[in-house]
Amino acid sequence: MKAKHLRIRIEQCLALAKASNCPRRKFGALLLDPDRNVILMDGYNGGPRGGGDLCGGDQCLRDAMQIPSGQRMEIGCHHAEMNVVCNAAASGVATHGAWIIVTGEPCILCAKLIHHAGITKVIVVAEGYAGENGVEYLTRHGIVVETTEGPKDPRLPGVAEDEGGPA
Repeated sequence: MKAKHLRIRIEQCLALAKASNCPRRKFGALLLDPDRNVILMDGYNGGPRGGGDLCGGDQCLRDAMQIPSGQRMEIGCHHAEMNVVCNAAASGVATHGAWIIVTGEPCILCAKLIHHAGITKVIVVAEGYAGENGVEYLTRHGIVVETTEGPKDPRLPGVAEDEGGPA
């Protein structure tokens, strides 16, 4: 995939993340066919399909319970990576050999899902969000992980909403 096309897909993934209704973090994911340079499926984090309630309503239940990143993964929104793989499965779209762009490092559960779905490359928009993640799992299992520049995590010191954090 040409660099200019990849940059456009990254911009599309960042724009998609804005569709999330999660009050804590806005993540997007795009599943790509790298040979044809087309988007196979998209997903973002949020509540259950069909407009179900978010885990804590207008307040993030993970924040309310002070759950550190990477722990208690059963509490919280459906992750963007989970949604893109499930959307592909529900639509009969093959994931084997595909690439995925994500606007933050995948958690360990999403990393396992990516691996078992046959996705061969994960492009992480760097500095989108920090935290414990599944990158080590992905690389240990032969998945190529590439990082690219992106917006800064607004939770990091010195980063304000207007310096690249989610709107």
